[in-house]
Amino acid sequence: MSKVKYYYDSDTQSYRKIERRKGRRIGIVLLSILGSFLSGFLLLVIYLNIPQIVTPKEKALKRELQNMELQYGLLNKKMGQIQNVLANIEDRDNNIYRVYFEANPIPEEQRRAGFGGINRYKDLEGFDNSKLIIETSKRMDILTKQLVVQSRSLDEIAELAKEKESLLSSVPAIQPVKNEDLSRIASGYGWRTDPFTKVRKFHHGMDFSAPRGTPVYATGNGRIERADNRSTGYGNHIRIDHDYGYTSLYAHLYKYNVRVGQRVQRGDIIGYVGSTGRSQGPHLHYEIFKEDRRINPINFYYGNLSPEEFDKILEKAQQENQSLD
Repeated sequence: MSKVKYYYDSDTQSYRKIERRKGRRIGIVLLSILGSFLSGFLLLVIYLNIPQIVTPKEKALKRELQNMELQYGLLNKKMGQIQNVLANIEDRDNNIYRVYFEANPIPEEQRRAGFGGINRYKDLEGFDNSKLIIETSKRMDILTKQLVVQSRSLDEIAELAKEKESLLSSVPAIQPVKNEDLSRIASGYGWRTDPFTKVRKFHHGMDFSAPRGTPVYATGNGRIERADNRSTGYGNHIRIDHDYGYTSLYAHLYKYNVRVGQRVQRGDIIGYVGSTGRSQGPHLHYEIFKEDRRINPINFYYGNLSPEEFDKILEKAQQENQSLD
């Protein structure tokens, strides 16, 4: 219950009751509200114009934003290091690995293709740090694309390496008779005198003179294609299919110890020197075919001869003498 207030009226020399007016009461209320609003607005203006005044939540968000910027900075630095390493791998891939395995280099446009057209980063626009986030996202996407391309390239190189390893182990690359077992290089590839007709004719292989029973070695990995005496003039002979278009032939054998279809490795003993067929004495007649065309075997002894040994055998093979078959 509100208190009743009085005032002293000097005219009547008595106390009179103070009557409160309704309109005045409303005015006081409105004035209070207006004062409160103005005070709040003034405090807000002061708050917004004094940067030192921040709320705990703002402090936490600011720290989170600074940490995010720091992490993005570190991420960009790491991506820069990764890109340098990847660039080195790409250079070796194009200029060493692919050159060695005779593969075409990957064009620069292919390594960095696939980022044109629509704006895939539109959702990242409109923020205070949009530029930083968009640039980082772009670098990450480009780096991912480069890694995918390089990974596929290395998979291809691995397959080429397997193929190259198989090729190198298959190509006839050693002498079919060891040097210590040789009596001499009787005849090389080229024009020679026929031992029976004494007529000059082309000799398509090399003759290795050695005692009867001397081991004969497979000169490369392959499959026995023939092992018989049904080819005119060759007597007991063996043919090895080395794949990749190469075939080697070993003729005038005393005997052989392989069968058709058998897989052999370079250095396996496949037969023994003899003088069967059209032959004037114990020796091995050796030929190499490439795509069914006879080629000079002298070019395929890099697997077990030193440069000096190769020079000696080359000198003897070039002498135009009489062949043994």
